[in-house]
Amino acid sequence: MTGVLDYVAGDSLLHRLNPITKLILAFALCASCFVTAHHLLILGIIALNLGLAAWGGIIRRSIKFLLSLIKFSLVLFIIQVFFVPQGTVLFRLPLAITVTDKGIGFSLLFVLRLLAATMPLTVMFSVTQMSDMANVLTRYLHIPYKYTFVLTTAMRFIPLFSEEMRGIIEAQIARGIEFDTRNFFKKIRLLLPLCVPLLISSVRKIEGGAISAELRGFNLRTRTSGYKQYGFGLGDLGILLVCFLLIIAAILYR
Repeated sequence: MTGVLDYVAGDSLLHRLNPITKLILAFALCASCFVTAHHLLILGIIALNLGLAAWGGIIRRSIKFLLSLIKFSLVLFIIQVFFVPQGTVLFRLPLAITVTDKGIGFSLLFVLRLLAATMPLTVMFSVTQMSDMANVLTRYLHIPYKYTFVLTTAMRFIPLFSEEMRGIIEAQIARGIEFDTRNFFKKIRLLLPLCVPLLISSVRKIEGGAISAELRGFNLRTRTSGYKQYGFGLGDLGILLVCFLLIIAAILYR
């Protein structure tokens, strides 16, 4: 089973873009949703994210990820709407809790920004290999390779740890432990002991990765060690133009 951040091979224009262009696009999408307070524009950014996902061939994964975010966002919306007392009171609840029009508007804006800002990075990482990302960060942005290695390695380990935890849970279910309980506190009590084997397995993987990196000359790596070249084409220029127009639109509709 592939994770949200796993690379999906493809030959689309989005895959062939310069990794720097993809980072700029992701940053522009994230920044635009925080610059603007226009709900429709943020909805448009979410739709643009889905369009990019369809362009890159990962639309099913993005929709599944979006639905998971919506479930989490609904909880945040319900909690947030009770902490904005300003505005016209729409209805009152027990314990002097009020729901206002500004509270609903602010909570909806908060949730939409969460959705719009989370999706671009997942889309960009899904169509960009981690090695390419590390190379451009080191060569063009002059970030020390040790920092880019830590970043890309952490991104690689997230789906591995998730799969490892899933395997541990399935093994416990096979032994008769009921993880399907709806009692939140009981589920936490069942999951906490599983952190020990996950931690041990993680330490082993990290130690193995460190030994492998040392054997491959990790300390000898410099900014110019990468052999792969990343050029800018017409597609990159078009995407950069879209980023510029998106930032302008966000500023105009603040």
